[in-house]
Amino acid sequence: MKTYVPKKDDIQRKWYVVDADGVALGRLASQVASVLRGKNKAMFTPNADVGDYVIVINAEKVVLTGKKLDQKELVHYTGYIGGRKTVSYRDLLKNNPEKAVEHAIVGMLPHNSLGRQMAKKLRVYRGEEHDHMAQNPEKLEIVK
Repeated sequence: MKTYVPKKDDIQRKWYVVDADGVALGRLASQVASVLRGKNKAMFTPNADVGDYVIVINAEKVVLTGKKLDQKELVHYTGYIGGRKTVSYRDLLKNNPEKAVEHAIVGMLPHNSLGRQMAKKLRVYRGEEHDHMAQNPEKLEIVK
């Protein structure tokens, strides 16, 4: 038996739109990351980018369960000594919800050049409006 390896010409990419209104952040991130990787396709190959484009709307309406709004923090380093910066998810969802959703999704992709290539197919928007109506995106239901 031969293993099928998809060529660039064989990959058919679709556009999906996901409404994040009332969906838990981790559940949203895991299902969107699966579509970005292409795990929902029969031609999935771990070492190739066969995934689809995903547009996430209503990022400000995503939900965190339990005490995560106050206890969970996003941490980054500036590169300087003592340059550790933290922000709680309550403040992050109020000021920059796109970053919170994107950080959760990209964290579930491979941490290499292939993952960075997959992350470029993700678009996150704060409200209902997005700039990709010309691509005719299909609605993707997230299992709650």
